[in-house]
Amino acid sequence: MEKKENNYAFIDSQNLNLGVKSRGWNLDFARFRQFLKDKYRAGKAYLFIGFVPENQALYTELQKAGYICIFKPTLEIKEGNKIKVKGNVDAELILHTMIEYPNYEKAIIVSGDGDFYCLIEYLVRQNKLRKIIVPNIHFSSLLRGFSNFVVNIQLFKEKLKK
Repeated sequence: MEKKENNYAFIDSQNLNLGVKSRGWNLDFARFRQFLKDKYRAGKAYLFIGFVPENQALYTELQKAGYICIFKPTLEIKEGNKIKVKGNVDAELILHTMIEYPNYEKAIIVSGDGDFYCLIEYLVRQNKLRKIIVPNIHFSSLLRGFSNFVVNIQLFKEKLKK
């Protein structure tokens, strides 16, 4: 009998969302959750996202699709005459990847952010990294050393777009 893998996905939602949008398409998050389950055997998918009260309906949909949402308070930063909402989730993603470490076989990191270099390096050394899914062709050069783990989500655009 084939042993079922027990992998977890850790998703930087801002990096993912802005990455695919920069390539001219919108991600269907429900399809992406199923894709993670089918292709990479992700039993759990943690989605790290800035909390904005007006987006409650979105959060409900994400949870219905099977994501475990980890919310980060956001900051409103004035840039010129525009207000930009920031919710940097890097520390939360790293922390939860390590808290859950004993519970999964391999981690799938969804981000092209070089801030995850130390986490990815550690996971590789422990033989606990399954994949790094980068949202677009432009991702941190710090991750290039892990190219055998990197897969670009653009390869699955037709399957995953809204």
